[in-house]
Amino acid sequence: MTNYEQFLSHAAGLMKESAIRQMGSVLSQSKDMISFAPGYPAEDQFPWIDFTDICRELLTGTDGSVLQYGPTRGFRPLRETTIDLMKARGITSTLENVLITTGSQQGLDLVGRVLIDPGDVVLMELPSYTGAISAFRNVGAAMVGVRQHEDGIDLDHLDDTYLQLVKQGRRVKMLYVVPNFQNPTGLLMGLSKRPAIVDWAERRDVLIVEDDPYRDLYFPDVSSEAETRPIAADDRYGRVIYLSSFSKTLAPAFRVAWISAPPAIAAKLEVAKQAGDLCTGGFDQRVVAEACRRGLLERHIPELRAHYQQKRDTMVRAIGQHMADQVTWTLPRGGFFLWVALSHQLRSRDVMPLAQARGVIYVDGSAFFVDGTGTEFMRLSFSAPSPSRIEEGVRRLAAAVTAAAAISPAPPVATP
Repeated sequence: MTNYEQFLSHAAGLMKESAIRQMGSVLSQSKDMISFAPGYPAEDQFPWIDFTDICRELLTGTDGSVLQYGPTRGFRPLRETTIDLMKARGITSTLENVLITTGSQQGLDLVGRVLIDPGDVVLMELPSYTGAISAFRNVGAAMVGVRQHEDGIDLDHLDDTYLQLVKQGRRVKMLYVVPNFQNPTGLLMGLSKRPAIVDWAERRDVLIVEDDPYRDLYFPDVSSEAETRPIAADDRYGRVIYLSSFSKTLAPAFRVAWISAPPAIAAKLEVAKQAGDLCTGGFDQRVVAEACRRGLLERHIPELRAHYQQKRDTMVRAIGQHMADQVTWTLPRGGFFLWVALSHQLRSRDVMPLAQARGVIYVDGSAFFVDGTGTEFMRLSFSAPSPSRIEEGVRRLAAAVTAAAAISPAPPVATP
C-alpha cells in the first residue's frame, strides 16, 4: 500500500483542519442539531429580491465581460467602491493599494505567503481568529500570543513580548488584530489604543494586519460610529495592511472581500494572487458592485444591526435564565459571537460530547489560542439560529454543562 505521507510537503504536515469546519460535519448528521458553531449570517436577512433584480439585469447577454475573466486586482468599479467605503471609515486608499480577494481568508493567505518566512514571528491576540492562525501556520510562522483586556490588546504586554523575542534573536514581522467585535471574543478595542498601536509598530518596525469584517455590525450599545474607527485610519507611516469583507453584510456566497496595502506590498500580493486564482469571480464582483451602487448596502446594514442585537439579547437572557451560575460571559457590542467561560474548572472539550448528544454544538475556545490555553472557553455564535432556536439551544447546553459538572472530579482542597 502506497505511503502517501512521504510525498507531502513540510507545509502540508503543519496543516490542521479548522475546528469550526469540523463542527459543520457534526451539524450535517442531525436535522435537529442547533448550531452555535460557525459565524454564518442569518439567511432570512439576505436581500433576495434585490439580488434577483441585479442578476437578471446583468445576465441579459448584452455585456459579454460579465461572464469573462477579469483583472487579478479585481473589477475596477468595485475597487473604487471599496475606496469610498474606506474613506467613510477614515482610511485614505487608492487603486494602487487595493485588491479584491476571494473572501478575507484569501487575503490572509496572500499576506502569509508574501510576507512570512518559516520561523518569522507573528504576534496574535489571545485569543485570535482561527482562520488567521491557519493561514500563518501554513507558511511556517511562529505565532506568539499577547494578552487582551476588556478594551482589547494589552499594550504593555505587547511591547514586553516584542522585546523578549528580539532579545532571543527572533524576527517579529507583524501583529495581527481584529479591533472591532473580535472573533471570537466580541471585544471592541478602545479608541485610544488604536493610534497607540500604530505608533508602536513604527517604533518597533513591525507591520500591522488589521482584519475588520464586523465593523458595520455595531449595536446601540456603541455610543458612536467613531468607536469603530479602524486602526488604518490613524496610519501615518504605511504600517497597516487592512482587510474587510462583504460576507457579513451582503452575502458570504459571493466570496467578495478586499485588502488595502502599501503599494509595494500590494504589487507582490497581486503576483501571489495570480498564482492562486488569476482573478476573483467576475460575476460575483459585478453583483456586489451593483448592490453598492444602488445603495443596497447602506439601506441594509441598519436592519442587520437590529436583527443581530435582538439575537444577542435573546442568547444573553437565556444564559442568564438557564446557566448563570455555571458560566461567565463578555457582552459583545456588535458582531456575531458571545464568549463564554465555564466555571468549576470545567473544560469546554469535556462538555462538547454531552452537548452534541443533546443536539447543540459550539466551538471549543482552545482552538483560538496559539499558546495551548483557553480550555475553559466556548464560542457561541448567535447570528444564524432563530431566537426560538437560540433559547432551546442554550437550554440544551445548560443541561450538558450541568451533566459535565456532575461527573467532573472535584477540585483539590487547599491545605492550610
